[in-house]
Amino acid sequence: MYWSKVATTEQEFDAIAALNYETFVEEIPQHEQNADKRLVDKFHAENTYVVVYKHTEIIGMVAFRDQRPFSIDQKIGAVEGHLDEALCKYLCEIRLLAVKKAYRNGRVFTKLATAIYRYFYDKGYTACVISGTVRQEKLYTDMGYKQFAPAVGAKEARYLPMVLTRKDSAVFRERLREKNVVFYPGPVALENEMGQSVLSHRSVQFEQELTQMKQGLCQVTKAQCVIPMLGSGTLANDAMLGQLKSDFPESRGLFLSNGEFGSRLIKQAEQWNLTFDAIDFGWGQPFLLEKIEQQLQTSSYHYLVFVHSETSNSVMNPLEQLAELATRYGAVLCADCVSSFGAVDFSMEHVHYATASSGKALGTIAGLAFVFCKEAPKQSEVPLYLNLPYYVEKNIPFTLPHFFVKAVNVALQAYPERFQVLQKRAELVRNADLPIVASSPIIATLQHEDIPKIIETCELNGFYLHSDSSYLKARQSAQISTIQPTFERDFKKLVELFSTIVKTL
Repeated sequence: MYWSKVATTEQEFDAIAALNYETFVEEIPQHEQNADKRLVDKFHAENTYVVVYKHTEIIGMVAFRDQRPFSIDQKIGAVEGHLDEALCKYLCEIRLLAVKKAYRNGRVFTKLATAIYRYFYDKGYTACVISGTVRQEKLYTDMGYKQFAPAVGAKEARYLPMVLTRKDSAVFRERLREKNVVFYPGPVALENEMGQSVLSHRSVQFEQELTQMKQGLCQVTKAQCVIPMLGSGTLANDAMLGQLKSDFPESRGLFLSNGEFGSRLIKQAEQWNLTFDAIDFGWGQPFLLEKIEQQLQTSSYHYLVFVHSETSNSVMNPLEQLAELATRYGAVLCADCVSSFGAVDFSMEHVHYATASSGKALGTIAGLAFVFCKEAPKQSEVPLYLNLPYYVEKNIPFTLPHFFVKAVNVALQAYPERFQVLQKRAELVRNADLPIVASSPIIATLQHEDIPKIIETCELNGFYLHSDSSYLKARQSAQISTIQPTFERDFKKLVELFSTIVKTL
């Protein structure tokens, strides 16, 4: 397995010095020989080294440096005198590009080039400059580099000042067909491209397809009614909370939380000026049904609100037990099911309101929000776009793009079999050799003391975990979702890469 990473250990730096010596002393006579057969670059302390491994052996490398002056500045003067101003906003210099002789083949070159492009793009450089040896001019040109000043150096070690811009690298990047593998809990990669549709949302055909979508959604969830809206799951939650304010204007509710999305739901309720109490069980901690029941006994609550699948920490909260408690104490149950809908086979039959969206476990394009209802709401005084009874009355009150509805209908064809697919994937993750601390049907949370380095290395190799959210960074965590279409194939490669990365830390 060939893979790339940013060098961080003394063992890696020693291997880099050995490869430098082999390339720039023994092969290209640029420096004097020494008994140690090690060449430490004069800018070593300022360099960032991207290395290519074959399993656990370093076989290639390149150094990035963005502190001035560059080594090439010392040869031709400030590079700004030779380049367009726009390219000079955020420059870096690439140096010491080297590959062991035994591994100078297409696969290694492609891996090294891809690593260069990913690092170059991720850091946001406007251009990279390089002193390219004349003997590898074709290689640099193929990568997108262009000479921008006369050749420099002694006859034995002649170099070409060259520049790589983001634009000029695009052709080679396309040749590499560089594709990233994502393990996000949304949006979902689409296996088939979707084109824009010109079918009017006022047409008979659209109304038929919309009816088909609603029936399919209710069949999967066992809900009585569903109201689709153009927007995200957060919009659906706002619509649900606004309807609760109209349904129970003078009544008190109870909110439950054990993660980021439970806290967000409470903030939305505060913005709606709902009257409620809240129980925060702590990050990732299970709901204590006894404590909830004790709270329900202390006051007359008319609604109980919670997040079914708390993806921020991979916890599934107990919908059926909460429905039973709510019924026992005369309250209606309302649930944020944005991440559980389409992931697990559960019934909304006893849920008063529930929210979901198209771009999560359902496995299709994001853009539609759903509010499921036990019965169609009758009245509301909230703004028109969030007014659920208005949607029921008008059926199609506002524009719904046809391609969204069509995409959901296509996705629904995978059910109920998709439930089993996601369950098997979840088992695959739980049984993998990964530092998993919690898992739910669609997402697993893993922790490691070196998780920032692991994430950086995964991304350098085109594997993107869910890790950018502030709540994950604060906890040295990353997440793996099972909802992407090529999960089985991609996950196997990720586990191999992850294991190899950990061995080098």
